[in-house]
Amino acid sequence: MATDPVCGMNVNPDDALKLSHRGVTYYFCSLRCLERFKAEHGIEDAVCLAPAAKPRHALLRNKTVMIALFLILLCLLAEFIPLIRPFRFALVMYFRMIWWAILLGLFLGGVIDHFIPRQYISAALATSKRRSILHAVILGFFMSVCSHGILALAIQLHKKGAPTPCVVAFLMASPWANLPLTIMLIGFFGVVPAAYIVFVAIVVAVITGFIYQFLESKGWVELNKNTFQLDKDFSVRQDFVRRWQDYSWSAVQFKHDLIGVWQGVISLANMVLWWILIGMGLASLAGAYIPQDFFYQYMGPSALGLLITLAVATVLEVCSEGTAPLAFEIFRQTGALGNSFVFLMAGVATDYTEIGLLWHNVGRRTAIWLPVVTVPQIILFGVIANIIF
Repeated sequence: MATDPVCGMNVNPDDALKLSHRGVTYYFCSLRCLERFKAEHGIEDAVCLAPAAKPRHALLRNKTVMIALFLILLCLLAEFIPLIRPFRFALVMYFRMIWWAILLGLFLGGVIDHFIPRQYISAALATSKRRSILHAVILGFFMSVCSHGILALAIQLHKKGAPTPCVVAFLMASPWANLPLTIMLIGFFGVVPAAYIVFVAIVVAVITGFIYQFLESKGWVELNKNTFQLDKDFSVRQDFVRRWQDYSWSAVQFKHDLIGVWQGVISLANMVLWWILIGMGLASLAGAYIPQDFFYQYMGPSALGLLITLAVATVLEVCSEGTAPLAFEIFRQTGALGNSFVFLMAGVATDYTEIGLLWHNVGRRTAIWLPVVTVPQIILFGVIANIIF
């Protein structure tokens, strides 16, 4: 499998669009990602290659479609198999609860993806000052990519020269403090609990960034030897004003933007929707067949419950959008918002994919410090949440 350098999705090299540039071949999940890569890197003379083998029955090979069909089949079988009916009841409950949040989140993600250039992110992180940590966290809010896509983007920012503390802060904030997922969390938990999760995720990201700046000053984490490739005269404000002044308020432009937003929605849906369905399916299984006493006994609002929740989050390899339904199931069964918060945040801080990518692309000391710095914060805020809520 190859990795799309734009969205971070895994693609089959035989089925993927290819771009050959300066002896290097890149693989893309869609023409949209390929064109964006060319635009971001100023590539004009690259050779674009069609897939070596055109996939047959592409729709049925789509992960979202396959998982959706499987869940629908289970719901239909519930008419004949009583054992499946509790699962169907739980799944329908989840769907009724968050369908609007999923659609709204995908739409806003498409808008953000179409209208906010990634050059703005690179420009905002081009400094090692304290405010760059705040920039990294704020920009994470406007990222409409799943946690695996965020990994690819964070590594790309590192290669462009973003300081290590900014990369880590961006990596911690984006999966939970991004706009589309915030809406999804509101659909699950309600406004106040979701606001706590998002706010504390931002706080943890900021504190972690500042700690990494201290570690960097002491030489305890790796310095980024890469340099930014942006024009030194590039200004986000001036570029925004230029784009606003050059914008054509016409039916043709409106149609172009609608298509761009729609393509962004489809791209985001391909990245996250199948994870959401997996998460809903797993949460429905847990809610239907795991006795409530189990949650109270082992994942309740106690020190043991927090530690067990932390352990489960550490070994469970699910995208952030997939863990949201599971975290809500913990909250629904136990009423322990702190455990849900730990489950959400620890999955990012201790995820072996994330730590492995940091180890190989940024540095082993940066990777080792990540759980050391973040896990105590996550546990602390989890305890506070269990006290408050």
